[in-house]
Amino acid sequence: QVQLVESGGGSVEAGGSRTLSCLASTNIFSAYSMAWFRQPPGKGRERVACINTYNTTSYAQSVEGRFTISRDNAKNTLYLQMNRLKAEDTAMYYCATGSCKRNSWSDWGQGTQVTVSS
Repeated sequence: QVQLVESGGGSVEAGGSRTLSCLASTNIFSAYSMAWFRQPPGKGRERVACINTYNTTSYAQSVEGRFTISRDNAKNTLYLQMNRLKAEDTAMYYCATGSCKRNSWSDWGQGTQVTVSS
């Protein structure tokens, strides 16, 4: 089991940027596909972005062109660069390990809140 700790959340004005980080407690971080999810208040969880072990990425249509997922295997860290933020991006953001292709996820972090004010 991999422990995941997200950080970088906070309040930001619409149009601004924010970078989230997810630190994984594993020495084989490079062997994991990783994803960012978000859950707005009162709504279901949505997969935002995914990156596999070959660094192939995929994005939800709602964030395509604004968000960038990346990883630093030497630091066991996953990132989500969020630009041109909108009020509808307000949510709890989670990172997870699993499979982008199967959309199956096993380990989850505790989440970090992002609030975008318009």
